[in-house]
Parts: sequence; C-alpha cells; structure tokens
Amino acid sequence: MNQETGGYVLFPKTKVENTSEAVSQGFAEISSRLSQACAGKSKVVLTVECYPGVDQQELLEGLQSLHPAKILHSDDLAFEPEKIDDLLEKDMMPNDPVFGIMTVRRMEDYFYPEKIEAAQKEIAEVSQGLVLVYGVGASLVHPGDVQVLADITRWEIQLRYRRGMDNWRTAKKDLPKLKKYKRGFFAEWRWADKIKETMLFSMDFYLDMTTEGKPAMVEGDAYRKGLQKLSGQPFRMVPYFDPGVWGGNWMKTHFNLPENGSNYAWSFDGVPEENSLLLDFGGKCIETPALNLVYAQPHRLLGEKVHARFGKEFPIRFDMLDTINGQNLSLQVHPLTEYIQEHFNMRYTQDESYYILDTKGDDSSVWLGVKTGVDREAMADDLRAAQRGEKAFPAEKYVNQIPVKKHDHVLIPAGTVHCSGANTMVLEISATPYIFTFKMWDWGRVDLDGKPRPIHVDRGVANIQWGRDTEWVQENLVDAVTVVHEDENCLIERTGLHQREFIDTFRVHTQTEALIHRNDSVHVMNLVDGREAKLVSIDGSFEPFTIHYAETCIIPQAAGEYKIVSEDGSPVMAIIATVRG
Repeated sequence: MNQETGGYVLFPKTKVENTSEAVSQGFAEISSRLSQACAGKSKVVLTVECYPGVDQQELLEGLQSLHPAKILHSDDLAFEPEKIDDLLEKDMMPNDPVFGIMTVRRMEDYFYPEKIEAAQKEIAEVSQGLVLVYGVGASLVHPGDVQVLADITRWEIQLRYRRGMDNWRTAKKDLPKLKKYKRGFFAEWRWADKIKETMLFSMDFYLDMTTEGKPAMVEGDAYRKGLQKLSGQPFRMVPYFDPGVWGGNWMKTHFNLPENGSNYAWSFDGVPEENSLLLDFGGKCIETPALNLVYAQPHRLLGEKVHARFGKEFPIRFDMLDTINGQNLSLQVHPLTEYIQEHFNMRYTQDESYYILDTKGDDSSVWLGVKTGVDREAMADDLRAAQRGEKAFPAEKYVNQIPVKKHDHVLIPAGTVHCSGANTMVLEISATPYIFTFKMWDWGRVDLDGKPRPIHVDRGVANIQWGRDTEWVQENLVDAVTVVHEDENCLIERTGLHQREFIDTFRVHTQTEALIHRNDSVHVMNLVDGREAKLVSIDGSFEPFTIHYAETCIIPQAAGEYKIVSEDGSPVMAIIATVRG
C-alpha cells in the first residue's frame, strides 16, 4: 500500500458549534463579557479558579479593567511553600528523580481554614462593587456569583517547566524538569483535577489560558454542550512531538514536522491525560485538556463497562516511538500490578504492545524477554556493574533480539524485559500509567542535557518475569494473530493483547467498507496503512469523519456502530484497541 506524506493533520479541530457568539478572545473582550455577567447587581463576587501553571499575573493584569472593589488572592491563604514542601517530602520520594506516590490528599488540605474564614468575612464586609477572588483554590474561598475556571493543558505546563516555571507554591526553585513534572503528576494536578471535576458542571465560563498572550473564554453552557456533542462522534486530539536521545526522523518526514535541529523521538497522539482538544465554535477555537471530556462525559465516552471498571480514567493510550536512523530505546521493564499498587498507589499497571508501523532495512528488531537458561543473578550483577559505570551491559547475552517487519505486533505484558531497537517505527498501544518505566540499561548514553538518564535497576530486577524466555516469548508474544471475521468486503484479525492485559486489539483490512460492531467500550484507532479512510455512522449519529495515515482517533461508545470506508477503492488497514469484555 502507498502512503502520502502531508496528510497528517497537526492541529485537528472539532467543530462543536456553528456560531462564535459564546467565545471571547483577548482580555478586552473577556473583561467586557464578564462585566455583562456581573451587571445588575450592587455587589457581585467573581471567582476565577486557576489550574496550577496558569499565568496568574497575566490574568490579574487582564482583569484590571473590571475595577474590582476588592481583590483576594487565594494562593496567599495556602500553607507557606516550605510547609507544603515538607508535607510532600515523603510522597515525592526525594531520592528518586522520577517516581512518587499518587496522592490521596485534596487541595483544601494545604490551606489554612482560619485564613479562608477570614477572607470570607472580608468578602461579607464589602457592601457593593465587584469582589475578585482568583488563584489556585479560589473556589474554596467563595463559589462565586459568577464562576470562571481558568485552565491550561498539561503539555503547555511541561513546556513552561522547561522554560523555568516552578511548581505551585514551592520553596524549591529551579528544580530539574523531571522533578517538576513529578510533583505535578503525583500531587498538584490531582488536587486541581478534583476541583475541576466539580466546576466543569457549575462554571459560568471556561477560560483557556494555554497560549500566552492569547486567552480565550467560552460560556459554560456552550462548553458543556460542546463536550456533550464530542462524546458522540469520532475525534482527534492535538498531538505533540518531542526529541529524545534515541530519536529518529521518520515522523519528521512523514508528518512534515518543523525542523528542530534534532530528532523527534516521541509522538503523543492518543493520550487524553496529556493531549488537548481544539473546540471550534464558529471559527473561534478553545484549547482544552482532553481529560476534561473524560471528567464531563465518562459514560458516553467510555461506555458503561469501561466506566464501571476504571471510573473517570481513560485506560487506553496510543503513542509513537521513532528510532528510524536513531538508536535503541533503553532496556526496560514495567511493574507488575501488585508492585505498582504497593509502591505507588496506582490501581493498574502499564501493559503494552509494539505495533510496527515501519522499519528500515533488514536489521530492525525488538528486544523482548530473557534468553532461555539465563543466570538471573549474573544478569542482575551485570546490570548493577553497568549502572556503576564499570562496564557495558552485554544485552545480547541475556535478552532476546527479535527481528521485526512492518505490521508485526509484539505484545509486552508488565514484567517483560523489552525495548524497541534502532530503525523501527513503533505505534505503542498500552494502558495509561505511562510514567512507570524502570530503565535498567541505557547503552552507556547521556540524555540531551548531557546528564545520565535515571536508571532503576533494583526496581526493574524485582519485576522481571524470568519465565518469559525465548520459547515463551515466541509462542505468546510475537504475532499472535487470529482471524475473527472475513467476507467479500473485509478481513478482521485479532492481534492481541496477551491474556494478562485488559486491552484487545483488532486489525481491519478493507478496500470497500468494513462494519465495526461495538463491545460497550470506547475505541482507539490508528490508520496503519492507506492514505485515508472515512468513518461513517450506521445510524447517522455523526457526520462522516476522515482519518489519515498514522493518525490516531477516538470513537466514543455513544457514537454507536460505524463503518471504515475506503472511498477510492484503495486498500486501507486500521488497528483498533478496546477494553476486553
């Protein structure tokens, strides 16, 4: 089959309304709209809850034209930065640059109740005019007569960390980016998400503060209607791309990515916890975390079966790993379920698989499982010696190197030693706790910043399943493909995953059309071959949706049954991931 470069859409927009009247762009329009919302009352409290990472100075300056009679900054009511740091110390595992313990605390646990009470009295004493309450935790002070949620995407927060932004309310300045991310991932974002979950249903306005200098605000009802519509149709999220020490140039070529003076190792295209949505309201766009859709429409998006098992979590993730003209990934292993529950307070682990989108030459491979008969103590000793810098780890002595070709599917249940080799373009299909990778050997490299990448040999060794040897791997994990349906129009194959994994994957081939039945589960799809295909609703629930080569899209359970259609009669192939029944 042929793929044409340039079809991949870097900034996919989803039209949710034909009118732009609900959207205000820039603080002049935003302030005017908020002024209208506050009009007609002698006294009004405007509460602007800020997600950690929102530029609060930009926000405050932008709202000065409202001429508040009183301004209260909720951050000032929280514990001192040093006290918050101390409270987080144990959960943040200070000696580990990557991992922490998922918090069970809430935002209000870090605020002085007496200071909140004092602020509430100050508000009560104002007899007329506008009272502006803004900041992280602002809604803890007052729900607001007019309520605004000021939000920002996770990827933009990470970029701001790299540019020097510190975590919220910390005395620890200029930390490495991994430690900033860790505090966000394990603590700050979890507190803020609990507040956000509630406000998505009550806010009067949603304020997009993702792009510095270009705020945009949409009326709460219009935002909610937009998410309601989105939960019943296929959609794409905004992908992002990042370089890495092992990265290649396949994505740069196939997706027409901008020149960055380096490579592109990662593509996050199919990760609602990280990716964002561009909601188009009559030509005016609001960028919003895709996770908000999970919080607002979990039943329609996920399906009852998946929601019952995972709650307001999106359990499937697609991303890409590009080593074409690059290097091996780090040799790694993911934790077993009991390990991740005991050590990190996570409910499930990162089972995954590698779908091979492309290869270069005849030497493409995946490292997978231990060789039959290896001495586990000797392997552990050699890993630790390599970690100390005494010698290189002889990976070929201990780990199977499996040749792969385009469209192979390699299964990687947690506890399996693995990594993608050089000259391999991988679509990674996995469960979503993606941060939990125990790197055991990084081929003697340093990271792009010139520093060694974090290695977790002891954690890795504790999770290796030594029975997954050469014979077991070949029998259970490499191209375990079975035909589940075949007719004159299509071929549907089950390509995995392993019985220990809750994700099922199906590969669909057609030159005409293929009917896709639902199994009460959200579907995540990537077009792994062919220039483009259309997704067509069986009952007309959604407008036909075009997916291009290598794009990932999500089909909510509420979208119903659909067809994959090749309009020009050329062969297309899609991989679909669902939650197993």
